[in-house]
This record gives sequence, structure tokens and C-alpha cells, in this order.
Amino acid sequence: MIVCHCQRISDTDIHAAIDWMRASDPMAIITPGKIYHALGKRADCGGCMPLFLSTMRSNDNLEVPVELRGLRARAIGKEKGHERRRKGY
Repeated sequence: MIVCHCQRISDTDIHAAIDWMRASDPMAIITPGKIYHALGKRADCGGCMPLFLSTMRSNDNLEVPVELRGLRARAIGKEKGHERRRKGY
């Protein structure tokens, strides 16, 4: 199925790029931009983005590695929500 008509990207291309990236680096966080780059293309009009993301999410290899899950929540917890300013500011 064609996902992006502007760049001629199919669902097979997206799945192949995700599988290749996961095989080459198991710790990689895969984004749409990285997929476009792996395919040697770039987003043009963006009209395909909802279908592109849906196709990405349907791939089993897209998961964030276990070691990288929850890093943002831990970092935010350490900051305690302030920027070390006095309360008067």
C-alpha cells in the first residue's frame, strides 16, 4: 500500500526501514525523520503523516527499548518542578 504519494513510500518500505534500524542498533529510538532519512527521502507536504505514523505503530520492532523507558519521568522527578528561584519571583 502506498503511504506517501509525494515521495513514493509504501508500507513495506517503512517496515523494512524500521526492521533494519532495529537490527543495526537495538537501543535506537525510531522516529519518522529517521525513517525518511533511512529511505533517502524527506517529508514533503505532510499529508501522509497520520497514515505514516499508523503504519509505524503497527510494526512490532518500534518499541522503545526497556532500558530507555521512563527516563523522562525520572529526570522530571529529580528537578522537583522549580528552577531554584526564590518564591518571590
